[in-house]
Amino acid sequence: MPDTPGPKPSVLFVCVHNAGRSQMAAAWLAHLAGDRVEVRSAGSAPADEVNPAAVRAMAEVGIDISARTPKVLTADAVRASDVCVTMGCGDTCPVFPGKRYVDWALDDPAGQGLDAVRPIRDEIERRVRALLAELGPGYTP
Repeated sequence: MPDTPGPKPSVLFVCVHNAGRSQMAAAWLAHLAGDRVEVRSAGSAPADEVNPAAVRAMAEVGIDISARTPKVLTADAVRASDVCVTMGCGDTCPVFPGKRYVDWALDDPAGQGLDAVRPIRDEIERRVRALLAELGPGYTP
C-alpha cells in the first residue's frame, strides 16, 4: 500500500539565480518529504554555482547541497509541476492553466553572510512544512 494518498505531487521552486532560496527550499522539501513528493528547482537567470553561504547554512542543519548546480527555468519544468513556488523572479515564470502558483517574498541571500542567511533558511523551512501540510495528510513529516 503506498504511503501517499494518490499520485505523487510535484513542486517547482523558482528564483532568479537558482543559487540560494530555491535550492534551500528544494533541499528542505526533499529532506522532509523524501520520495513522496517530486522536487524541482530552477532559475530565470541561473548562477554558475550555489551560494556558498546557503551551502553552509544548510550544512548546519544536516542537509548537504554542495553538489547541486543551478538550472535554467523551462516551460517544461513548470508544465510538469503541480505547484510552482516563486521567490522574487517577477513575471519570468511561465503561467499554465491548472497549475497552482505561490509567491514567497523572501530576502535574497545573494552576497549575504551566514548570519543573514540563517533566518532565510529557517523561514524557508517553516514555509516548506506548511506547504507539505497543504498537500495533505500523507505528506506531512
